[in-house]
Amino acid sequence: SGVFQSTYSVEAQAVSNFKNLLLTMKGERFMQPNFGTDIKKSLFENNTTELELALEESLRDDIAFWLPYIIIDEFEIIRKPDQHQMFIRISFRAIEEGANRVIVILADSDNLTVEETTESVSGVSSGGGY
Repeated sequence: SGVFQSTYSVEAQAVSNFKNLLLTMKGERFMQPNFGTDIKKSLFENNTTELELALEESLRDDIAFWLPYIIIDEFEIIRKPDQHQMFIRISFRAIEEGANRVIVILADSDNLTVEETTESVSGVSSGGGY
Protein backbone atom coordinates (compact mmCIF):
# COMPACT_ATOMS: atom_id res chain seq x y z
CA SER A 1 0.00 0.00 0.00
CA GLY A 2 1.20 3.47 -0.81
CA VAL A 3 0.48 6.63 -2.70
CA PHE A 4 1.43 5.28 -6.13
CA GLN A 5 0.40 2.03 -7.76
CA SER A 6 3.45 -0.21 -8.17
CA THR A 7 4.31 -2.15 -11.30
CA TYR A 8 5.78 -5.61 -11.02
CA SER A 9 6.67 -6.47 -14.62
CA VAL A 10 8.68 -4.91 -17.40
CA GLU A 11 5.60 -4.86 -19.62
CA ALA A 12 3.45 -3.04 -17.03
CA GLN A 13 6.20 -0.45 -16.52
CA ALA A 14 6.54 0.04 -20.28
CA VAL A 15 2.79 0.72 -20.57
CA SER A 16 3.00 3.18 -17.66
CA ASN A 17 5.91 4.96 -19.36
CA PHE A 18 3.92 5.11 -22.60
CA LYS A 19 0.92 6.72 -20.89
CA ASN A 20 3.24 9.21 -19.18
CA LEU A 21 4.78 10.20 -22.53
CA LEU A 22 1.36 10.67 -24.15
CA LEU A 23 0.03 12.79 -21.26
CA THR A 24 3.07 15.09 -21.13
CA MET A 25 3.13 18.15 -23.38
CA LYS A 26 6.45 19.11 -24.94
CA GLY A 27 8.02 21.87 -22.86
CA GLU A 28 6.21 20.76 -19.70
CA ARG A 29 9.00 18.65 -18.20
CA PHE A 30 11.73 20.58 -16.42
CA MET A 31 15.21 20.14 -17.95
CA GLN A 32 13.79 17.94 -20.75
CA PRO A 33 11.74 20.30 -22.95
CA ASN A 34 11.54 17.81 -25.84
CA PHE A 35 9.98 15.04 -23.73
CA GLY A 36 6.29 14.52 -24.45
CA THR A 37 3.97 14.96 -27.40
CA ASP A 38 2.13 17.71 -29.25
CA ILE A 39 -1.34 16.15 -28.96
CA LYS A 40 -2.83 19.01 -26.94
CA LYS A 41 -1.24 21.66 -29.17
CA SER A 42 -2.69 20.02 -32.28
CA LEU A 43 -6.23 20.59 -31.01
CA PHE A 44 -5.89 24.27 -31.77
CA GLU A 45 -4.69 23.78 -35.35
CA ASN A 46 -6.97 23.57 -38.37
CA ASN A 47 -8.50 20.11 -38.13
CA THR A 48 -7.53 18.73 -41.54
CA THR A 49 -6.18 15.53 -43.03
CA GLU A 50 -2.74 17.17 -43.13
CA LEU A 51 -2.92 17.70 -39.37
CA GLU A 52 -3.84 14.05 -38.89
CA LEU A 53 -0.83 12.90 -40.94
CA ALA A 54 1.54 15.33 -39.21
CA LEU A 55 0.29 14.28 -35.75
CA GLU A 56 0.71 10.59 -36.54
CA GLU A 57 4.25 11.19 -37.82
CA SER A 58 5.08 13.33 -34.77
CA LEU A 59 3.72 10.70 -32.35
CA ARG A 60 5.57 7.88 -34.09
CA ASP A 61 8.81 9.91 -33.93
CA ASP A 62 8.33 10.79 -30.24
CA ILE A 63 7.55 7.18 -29.31
CA ALA A 64 10.50 5.83 -31.30
CA PHE A 65 12.88 8.33 -29.67
CA TRP A 66 11.74 8.13 -26.05
CA LEU A 67 10.38 4.57 -25.89
CA PRO A 68 12.15 2.50 -28.56
CA TYR A 69 10.89 -0.73 -26.93
CA ILE A 70 7.26 0.14 -27.80
CA ILE A 71 6.23 -1.56 -31.05
CA ILE A 72 3.31 0.16 -32.77
CA ASP A 73 1.12 -2.25 -34.73
CA GLU A 74 -1.76 0.04 -35.73
CA PHE A 75 -2.48 3.75 -35.54
CA GLU A 76 -5.91 5.34 -36.06
CA ILE A 77 -7.08 8.93 -35.69
CA ILE A 78 -10.71 10.03 -35.84
CA ARG A 79 -11.27 13.78 -35.95
CA LYS A 80 -14.49 15.50 -34.89
CA PRO A 81 -13.88 19.11 -35.94
CA ASP A 82 -17.44 20.24 -35.15
CA GLN A 83 -16.99 19.10 -31.52
CA HIS A 84 -13.30 20.09 -31.22
CA GLN A 85 -12.38 16.50 -30.39
CA MET A 86 -9.91 13.94 -31.59
CA PHE A 87 -9.77 10.22 -30.84
CA ILE A 88 -6.47 8.43 -31.28
CA ARG A 89 -6.22 4.65 -31.05
CA ILE A 90 -2.79 3.05 -30.86
CA SER A 91 -2.44 -0.73 -30.95
CA PHE A 92 1.00 -1.73 -29.68
CA ARG A 93 3.18 -4.25 -27.91
CA ALA A 94 5.37 -3.22 -25.01
CA ILE A 95 7.93 -5.95 -25.65
CA GLU A 96 8.68 -8.10 -28.69
CA GLU A 97 6.85 -11.18 -27.42
CA GLY A 98 4.24 -9.19 -25.46
CA ALA A 99 0.50 -9.27 -25.95
CA ASN A 100 -1.19 -6.68 -28.12
CA ARG A 101 -2.47 -3.72 -26.13
CA VAL A 102 -4.59 -0.75 -27.11
CA ILE A 103 -4.43 2.80 -25.82
CA VAL A 104 -7.20 5.25 -26.66
CA ILE A 105 -6.59 8.97 -26.34
CA LEU A 106 -9.52 11.37 -26.15
CA ALA A 107 -8.37 14.92 -26.72
CA ASP A 108 -10.62 17.95 -26.53
CA SER A 109 -10.14 21.60 -25.60
CA ASP A 110 -10.51 20.84 -21.88
CA ASN A 111 -8.96 17.41 -21.29
CA LEU A 112 -6.51 14.85 -22.52
CA THR A 113 -7.49 11.35 -21.41
CA VAL A 114 -5.37 8.25 -21.99
CA GLU A 115 -6.85 4.83 -21.22
CA GLU A 116 -5.88 1.29 -21.96
CA THR A 117 -8.82 -0.50 -23.56
CA THR A 118 -9.95 -3.19 -25.97
CA GLU A 119 -12.62 -1.03 -27.62
CA SER A 120 -12.38 0.43 -31.09
CA VAL A 121 -12.29 4.19 -31.54
CA SER A 122 -15.54 4.15 -33.47
CA GLY A 123 -17.26 2.55 -30.47
CA VAL A 124 -15.86 5.21 -28.15
CA SER A 125 -16.65 8.13 -30.45
CA SER A 126 -20.30 7.18 -30.65
CA GLY A 127 -20.72 8.00 -27.00
CA GLY A 128 -19.59 4.83 -25.22
CA GLY A 129 -16.71 4.41 -22.83
CA TYR A 130 -16.25 7.97 -21.62
